[in-house]
Amino acid sequence: MIASKWSGYHHRSLVETKMRCFKRLGERVMARDFDRQVAEQQIRAALLNRFTQLGSTPQAVRLA
Repeated sequence: MIASKWSGYHHRSLVETKMRCFKRLGERVMARDFDRQVAEQQIRAALLNRFTQLGSTPQAVRLA
């Protein structure tokens, strides 16, 4: 068995990549009120999901 599959490294790498993209939308939470902070993070998540739907994630193509 491959060590990366056993340790779950690939999944962890994908999560770290998503979190990096999430943070690029804004390093800090600007709102002071907790409910507004939650709304701000939900908006960031919705934006990131929309970008992903639009196809901003690269597609790997094998060249012969």
